[in-house]
Amino acid sequence: MIPRLLLALSFLLGAAFPAAAAERLTVLLDWFVNPDHGPLVIAREKGFFREAGLEVELVAPADPNDPPKLVAAGKADIAIGYQPQLHLQVHEGLPLVRIGTLVATPLNSLVFLEGGPVRAVADLRGRKVGYSVGGFEEALLGAMLERHGLRLSDVRLVNVNFALSAALLSGQVDAVIGAFRNFELAQLALEGRPGRAFFPEEEGVPAYDELVYLVHRDRLDRPELVRFLDAVERATFWILNRPEEAWAVFSGTAKELQDELNRRAWAATLPRFAHAPAALDTARYARFAAFLHERKLIGPPPAVSTYAVDLGARRR
Repeated sequence: MIPRLLLALSFLLGAAFPAAAAERLTVLLDWFVNPDHGPLVIAREKGFFREAGLEVELVAPADPNDPPKLVAAGKADIAIGYQPQLHLQVHEGLPLVRIGTLVATPLNSLVFLEGGPVRAVADLRGRKVGYSVGGFEEALLGAMLERHGLRLSDVRLVNVNFALSAALLSGQVDAVIGAFRNFELAQLALEGRPGRAFFPEEEGVPAYDELVYLVHRDRLDRPELVRFLDAVERATFWILNRPEEAWAVFSGTAKELQDELNRRAWAATLPRFAHAPAALDTARYARFAAFLHERKLIGPPPAVSTYAVDLGARRR
């Protein structure tokens, strides 16, 4: 009798006090969905966001430059952005703060074709180098060239928009800066024209986080942000522990992901996901800010705490 009474009471209480509605979060991606976004997609598909009391919507932007601006304007909750651009955006006055890391290593690289005239950075003297985004990519290339006794003026820069692989394959340029090592190298290999890369962090450029989670600085105290990062961390380890199963789940979300390029990119990206998304290496951010200041891309760097935080540390 008593168990039945308890069951009835629990039913009545459940009806009177329904489960709290999930907190909604809109996450603006940096580009169309691709393996870089693995932890986000897996957290959604495996229910990790739901179990954290969250309803997360992943939105691919029409313009990849828009997400940080929209978050800064209060029109979205979280943006996926790039650490190098974050420093520039803060310098421009955007009220953005990094709360976590998605991809914890540089992906940007200087790529050339195997078997061509370029075998070392010094071989770029007098040659054409393609790029997509001015400013940072030029600074990156300039630092790499200087390490080998060259200057930007020793190469001819060609804006190839985002057609980096096509520009290389057509012979329009001899190398490209801004190619992602987890995508363009796989793409070139599939075209039967293998590429090779020089990596900025091996050529005098301080290491940095490629992809980061950005929020408006006035919204740092939202408790759902901590739950969001916890769910992403849970998804990251699920991926690392079950890479093939995770690929099946990820690629099963869209037909356009089910090709050899994305499969190779997935494998190349796995070791680069941040294992502790909320963790912050303050000294690393300060070093990269100093690099950008030396390259005259930003003014005197502000304190890292004004644009990057560890929410886990804040809650302890």
